[in-house]
Amino acid sequence: MASRPRGGPHNLGDPEDMSLRKVEKDVLIPKKMRELTRTEKCQMEVDQFNECAKINGLSSVLKCRPENALLKECLAKWYTDENFIEHCTQIYLKERSEYRRTGVSTNQGIRMGT
Repeated sequence: MASRPRGGPHNLGDPEDMSLRKVEKDVLIPKKMRELTRTEKCQMEVDQFNECAKINGLSSVLKCRPENALLKECLAKWYTDENFIEHCTQIYLKERSEYRRTGVSTNQGIRMGT
């Protein structure tokens, strides 16, 4: 099977192309959203749940329900926020463009959409 020409300075695709493939929309951008919600938007809820789970071990499934509920509520809020979705999409597109331009991924070990 012949590979299709991709273009761009490193044959990784056009750095200026802002179109998204299905896998980018359905997998890679939601992954970026999960990363940002857990590290920025819902940091306090994540920390509270992790602390509860660390203290309670296996019984955390039962004992950490309030913390888990707060975490899920926070995550759901951001996963449905159109502005946040657009923000994450723009971050992804910027990272992908830089990868296509330089051949160097800003996220080591993470496959970029090409």
